[in-house]
Amino acid sequence: MRHLYDHATSRNAPFTGQLLRYKHGRPITSRRYDHIWKRVGKSLPWVAAQGVTTHWLRHTTLTWVERTFSYAVAQAFAGHRGKRSGTTDTYVKSQLHEVAAALSVLTAEPHPLARGALPPPSELVALTASRTKNQ
Repeated sequence: MRHLYDHATSRNAPFTGQLLRYKHGRPITSRRYDHIWKRVGKSLPWVAAQGVTTHWLRHTTLTWVERTFSYAVAQAFAGHRGKRSGTTDTYVKSQLHEVAAALSVLTAEPHPLARGALPPPSELVALTASRTKNQ
């Protein structure tokens, strides 16, 4: 953080503006960001393999915030407050297995599409048998 702060100070970045800037003070362009990620990818092969970019980091971070906290928190974290949900929806998407897991938790019933949410087969057979017997 100290280095980022020093960079911002030396290049006269406004407090609420874009941080990374050229020596003359203008904000770097999206093309420059792409160049930076290509250079990082040469040193860290996983960066190139995963296609890491600034947008990828934003998407991944917002998805984590939404999953860990809430949609509203992710929306505020992204700076989308006051906008309709459309912008946040670009970054925050749920997968079928996540919806199935949520349904499984809400109903206290195993769901076949929820990854890792099913009990072992022996427990599932016993659970099914006891439900059938009680109906």
